[in-house]
Amino acid sequence: MGSNRIDASFTSEQREKAKAALASLAESLPFLIDLGTDERMTMLKFGEKNRSFVVKALAIAEAQPEILPSSFPLGEFRSDVALVESLYPLRHAIETLSRQVDDTYFAAGSEAYAAALRVYQYAKVHNLVSGALEEAIGDLGQRFARKARPGTPDA
Repeated sequence: MGSNRIDASFTSEQREKAKAALASLAESLPFLIDLGTDERMTMLKFGEKNRSFVVKALAIAEAQPEILPSSFPLGEFRSDVALVESLYPLRHAIETLSRQVDDTYFAAGSEAYAAALRVYQYAKVHNLVSGALEEAIGDLGQRFARKARPGTPDA
């Protein structure tokens, strides 16, 4: 069946504890916002290279405030940069955890799918002899049923 990369169980107690921890984390970050897809697309892109640029620009703005027009919101700029810098390590930790959850989910799912395929094969062989699993085989076989393409006679 291939290598067994994950052999674990996730108890209901662990699930509830994790959900409570996530709820607590969300509660401790009441300023978080949700951006719509359209809104996100209209905003300037921000990544690691831009983060460094922003920090350096703030240092220049603070060292040479006379170069800025009086209407420039230096305090707001400073506040935004402080928030970015404060969130950075948390964001990195969450991304790492999210990647680990995704990897574990993927590995467990892949192993379960490989085992399910073997069960399906064994059931088909057994059904040839006994005929007792026809309905179950049909049900499992729906996973592999091809959908008719638009414009074909079956569509």
